[in-house]
Amino acid sequence: MIWRPELTAITVILDAVPESFAGAVVDPLALGTLLADQAGLDGRHVVVADAAGGHRLWLRDPTPGRPLAAIIPLDKDFVTRIASLQRFHRRLFGKAAGPLPRGWPLTAYRRTRLELMLRALDLRLGGATYRDIAIALGKDEAAHLSATEWKTSGVRSCVYRLVRDAHTMMNGDYRKLLRIR
Repeated sequence: MIWRPELTAITVILDAVPESFAGAVVDPLALGTLLADQAGLDGRHVVVADAAGGHRLWLRDPTPGRPLAAIIPLDKDFVTRIASLQRFHRRLFGKAAGPLPRGWPLTAYRRTRLELMLRALDLRLGGATYRDIAIALGKDEAAHLSATEWKTSGVRSCVYRLVRDAHTMMNGDYRKLLRIR
C-alpha cells in the first residue's frame, strides 16, 4: 500500500539532517513489524505496525545509518502532521505512541455510508433505477409506494444522495478520505 504523502497528513516525512546537526538514526526494521515497505525514486515508504494505529513514514534519504530529521510542511494539515510526528517520536524512543490523530480513523457510521454509496453507485452504473437501488439496499417499502408517494419519499431522497455523493467521490473527491475530518 503506497500513498501520496502530500495527501496523507499522518505521513511523517524524514530526510537527512543538515550538516552540524545531530539527529536520530531511524531504522524502520528496528521499529517493529512493517506492514508495507516500498522503495522508489523519491525514497522509501514504510508503514510500521502499532497497536494504536500504524506509523506511515516517508524516508526521503533511505541511506542506512544516516541521521534523519523530520520535515513539517506549513500547510493546512500542520497540526495533524505535528500530532503524527509526536506519536512517531514517542514510538522511536520506546514509549507508547498513543492514538491516531482525532478524526483520522473512519467511524463505523462513515464506513457504513461509504459501503452503501459504493453499492448504490454500482447498481446505478449498471442501469438500476433509484427505486431498484432502494429495494436492493433493503428499503423494501419502496416497492409498495405509488409513483406520487415515491417522488416525495424520504427513501428516494436518501438513495439519490447516496448515488450523488458516490459519483462525486468517483470523480476525484475520494481524496477527502485521506484528510482529517
